[in-house]
Amino acid sequence: MKRQLPARLTMAALALSVASLPLQGCAAQSASDGGVGQTGPATPAQGAAMPPEIAAMEAHFAAYRAMPDTPGTGAYPATKQVDPRLPDHTVYRPADLVKVGKNGLAIVGWGNGGCANDGASDRLHLLEIASHGYIVIAPGAIKSGPGVAKQPTFEPGRALGADTTAQQVMQGIEWAIAENDRPESPYYQKLDPSRIAVSGYSCGGVQALSLASDPRVKAVVIHNSGLFPDGVNPIAGVTTSKSWLSRLHTPVVYIEGGKSDIAYGNGMDDFSRITHVPAMMLNLDVGHGGTFHQPNGGLAAMAAVNWLEWQLRGSAKAAKLFEGTDCVLCSDPRWTVERKNWPPQR
Repeated sequence: MKRQLPARLTMAALALSVASLPLQGCAAQSASDGGVGQTGPATPAQGAAMPPEIAAMEAHFAAYRAMPDTPGTGAYPATKQVDPRLPDHTVYRPADLVKVGKNGLAIVGWGNGGCANDGASDRLHLLEIASHGYIVIAPGAIKSGPGVAKQPTFEPGRALGADTTAQQVMQGIEWAIAENDRPESPYYQKLDPSRIAVSGYSCGGVQALSLASDPRVKAVVIHNSGLFPDGVNPIAGVTTSKSWLSRLHTPVVYIEGGKSDIAYGNGMDDFSRITHVPAMMLNLDVGHGGTFHQPNGGLAAMAAVNWLEWQLRGSAKAAKLFEGTDCVLCSDPRWTVERKNWPPQR
């Protein structure tokens, strides 16, 4: 695979740089294929030559799409598939369900980067989660990656809008719960509906935050995202409200890409407003693209898995990454760690 583009040349950041648009406080995030943000740049006119930055972006994403799936580092090598009973979603789960045992899989509803209708857009990250004993459901069929004949490409002039909704993320969770109760299902009594999380990347993180108030949700992980300021809704089909933050009822972790992350301002503003539940802000200086295109999802996936293991399963080993003044991530110079309303209660 070609080397990863610098943080400022991730797809979302490139879209902004091409348009030469100034960021407007914490309102600005940008749209992309596979990782979104939330304000839109002007795009090249139909038939115009592709700018060098966009060409570089396309080359990067072409290399990512050609990467083979990674099975994850957990005890259950993972696979992805489209289930005929849920044809408009992609399901990530351990390849060998026999090893899982009864009530073995926790459930994660995932919001795709860009609110894209491609359930494979964040595949390496989601395979990593699944390998640790999770079923993860993302909106959209498999539309990119190895084996897909027609890969998505940059579309000049495409209007900025969400192709999926938060309701589709919840549909995946509801499907999993129903499959756990269906005797003919391969997931029959293999899932644990008492352990449900919502998570998402960029625009998908906004979808996750909109669902976090559901009393069945026990863990929340937000990647490279944050809510728009009230009254600012730059993506068609996406509305947000900072009041959602007051409805959080579980600890929440934000995993951002540092100050070069287009979503950094929105995420930090969210963090400042959360006053009633434990919250953690983790910044890794990689920009808006995060580590989603690295094998097994990179460092961000590692942090997300451990948060889920701690919050959903009470893992003392996982807790060490986050708890105490000498927490593992606190001592790692690659991360900037902030906490409030600590310690969290499961």
